[in-house]
Amino acid sequence: MSVIIILEVHKNNKERTSEMEKLLTMSAKEIERLKVIQRKEAEEITVNDMAEILQISQRQTYRILARYRQEGADGLIHQLRGKSSNRGYSKDIQKQVVRLYKERYWDYEPTLFSEKLLEYHQLDISRQTLSRWLWKEGLWTGKRKKRPHRKKRERREAIGSLIQFDGSHHCWFEERGKSCCLLVAIDDASGRVMLRFAKEEDTESVLEFWMLYIQRYGIPQEIYTDGGSVYFDPRNTKHLTQFGRALDALNINHIHAYSPQAKGRVERSNRTHQDRLLKALRENNISTIEEANRFLDEVYCNSHNNRFAQIEGLSDIHRPADDIDLKNIFCWEETRKVYNDYTITLNSSFIQLLRSDTPLPPPGSTVLVKQWLDGSLHLFWRQQELAYNICKTRPKNKKKINIPAKNHPWRIKFVGRKQSVLHKRKKLELSEKGSYDKSSVEYAEK
Repeated sequence: MSVIIILEVHKNNKERTSEMEKLLTMSAKEIERLKVIQRKEAEEITVNDMAEILQISQRQTYRILARYRQEGADGLIHQLRGKSSNRGYSKDIQKQVVRLYKERYWDYEPTLFSEKLLEYHQLDISRQTLSRWLWKEGLWTGKRKKRPHRKKRERREAIGSLIQFDGSHHCWFEERGKSCCLLVAIDDASGRVMLRFAKEEDTESVLEFWMLYIQRYGIPQEIYTDGGSVYFDPRNTKHLTQFGRALDALNINHIHAYSPQAKGRVERSNRTHQDRLLKALRENNISTIEEANRFLDEVYCNSHNNRFAQIEGLSDIHRPADDIDLKNIFCWEETRKVYNDYTITLNSSFIQLLRSDTPLPPPGSTVLVKQWLDGSLHLFWRQQELAYNICKTRPKNKKKINIPAKNHPWRIKFVGRKQSVLHKRKKLELSEKGSYDKSSVEYAEK
């Protein structure tokens, strides 16, 4: 703490000829030192007492007294007061950094700006120094606002104990491409992330993401998501969505968050990626989802986890999924009834069940219809796969047509008016000419 005091300075030590006032900025330590020196000059204490009070050596005490008698109170002020630090950066470097920020990094935060200066410009400048420079130039005001106090939840103790999952909709490619969604999964214990771009946060994208996650890391114990329609059915809380059914099949506990603050770790991670990842995509001129996912797998995720994830000393409790058919779990699953003609309906289409080594289900039974993520369709009855054929229209049964014999009374006797008799006779003539399919007709006489 510094204090501004007013001291009387005399031109002559013995005679007081004139007085003038001078402003001095002194710290509390320097003010206390001045009071002790004044007591010494008044011969109230000795040099030894002065050294003991100031907790300095006698040699240093004599030097302070000599400087005071020569320069007055100015001699007690630190010699670097008001001067730039010997460890500070030069004005040229400060101007260069400000110019780089205005030209290339105008939307970077100080932390990321500090990393880019070291990576591309070999300038090792701390985040705090950059914040001070940018604040002074009016280029940075800070984004953090005062938030209400919330009790912090302790992290889990093992990797795979809890995974927080969310989708971040953003203009990730800025003006270079269409807006898309970043699917983010972050481990609660270690902070390790897995990222994947998708067009939307829909069922197909989420199922594909988690099948890839389990193939890479294993089956986690719990998953924390929001209450979106992909994860939760508000109309029927007991009804499982396709995602909920897949988690139930793998014995994964599904937790629903009822506020963004409940899953704050993944929300903060989204904000970080909207800053760092967006600029990384811009630097590499990436504008498609395919290129972005390749960049995530090969560069960004590894770099981000190496910098921020804390994996050392934590045990991994992911369960292995080597013997599990994940394609039959992460898919669309529905049930259908079998009709008397051994057909089922799906999406306004008829599916004909065919004979194979697997016995056909009896009419009225229920079959399980699964559509894999690759688009293929698979039918199961009693955990055995059925053969099928997709029909555009419902198959029609061939009906037998019975034509009466030549000596049948229907052919001999013509009953009715003249028009009906002629019509009946015309039918007989057509039948004798073979207008019917004789291969499917049973004649009474042979």
